[in-house]
Amino acid sequence: METTQQAGEPGAAERRRRELLEAADRVVLRDGPKASMNAIAAEAGITKPILYRHFGDKAGLYQALAVRHTDALLDSLRAALDAPAERRRRVEATLDTYLAAIEARPQVYRFLMHPAEDSHSAERGFDVGLHSAPLLRRLGEELAEVIGERVDLGPGGERLARIWGHGIVGMMHAAGDWWLGERPCERADLVAGLTDLLWGRLATAGNRKDGPGF
Repeated sequence: METTQQAGEPGAAERRRRELLEAADRVVLRDGPKASMNAIAAEAGITKPILYRHFGDKAGLYQALAVRHTDALLDSLRAALDAPAERRRRVEATLDTYLAAIEARPQVYRFLMHPAEDSHSAERGFDVGLHSAPLLRRLGEELAEVIGERVDLGPGGERLARIWGHGIVGMMHAAGDWWLGERPCERADLVAGLTDLLWGRLATAGNRKDGPGF
């Protein structure tokens, strides 16, 4: 049960919030997009009003989970981009890291990206698309920053880096969504095909002299 003392202690409140997110993760792994606030509250051993006290509503909980998983994904993508390997291998590793992440936790991916038509009636007004678009934009901006830091794109390079960043994220998302749903090929085949599509100008662009290289 929540206590006044817990609510007044930042460390305890942060720890409790993390525990609730871990409980939500367990429900999402089991139920995917059908995960309900009722089920998450039950998993955490609390009442739904207490869950609302921490997150406001399902949109608030969704946003907290999205930040949690996006942060972890971005850390993995940066590690792949900065690995000691030649450029094409790093492009392949970055694409594979994204696809491996959605393959490993497909229910989490579906919860974050796809609405459940048969979700609980009290939560049917929750618009996943309204919340998933900022998640994809954040990934696009982060990738644009990485490209801009590393690759010399000449005049207008900052604008082009943003075009590439958002374009690559859109490609990864659309291709990954299709692949996860149909499994038409091995993951390695999809990685190779997407890398071929991207390689063009990226293969010939030089590294920025003042950047970490790519």
